[in-house]
Amino acid sequence: MSNAMAVPEKEIKRELELASLCESFEDYQKQFHHLENAHVLGQHSTYWHTYVHWQMLKWGITHNSFKEIVGQIIRIIGAITKTPFGALPKGNTGGANVSPFKKMPLKPEHAEILKRYKN
Repeated sequence: MSNAMAVPEKEIKRELELASLCESFEDYQKQFHHLENAHVLGQHSTYWHTYVHWQMLKWGITHNSFKEIVGQIIRIIGAITKTPFGALPKGNTGGANVSPFKKMPLKPEHAEILKRYKN
C-alpha cells in the first residue's frame, strides 16, 4: 500500500541532523523540538514516521521520562499500523505531551515544504 504523498526526505534528514547536533551540545529541549519537526514532515511515510518515534523513544529513555517512553511505544505501534492507511492527525508533533489523535496547525515553513511534495 502506498502513501498519498511523497515525503521531504532531505528536510527530514536535516531535522534529524539538527537534533543530533543539539544533543551533542546538551540542548535536549531543542533536540526534541527538531524531532517534532521531523515527525511533522515525515508522518506520511511509514518508515520515517516510525523512525522518528523510535528516536523520540530513545530520547525518553535517555532522559528517564516514563511518560515519553510509554507514549512512544504506543505511537510506534500506531505509526506501523495506521500510517499505511493515512490515519494520522495532520500537524501532530508526535511527543507524549499531546494526544496522538490531535490535529495541530502546521507551521508555515512545514506547510510550504509539504505543499511541494503533495501528489
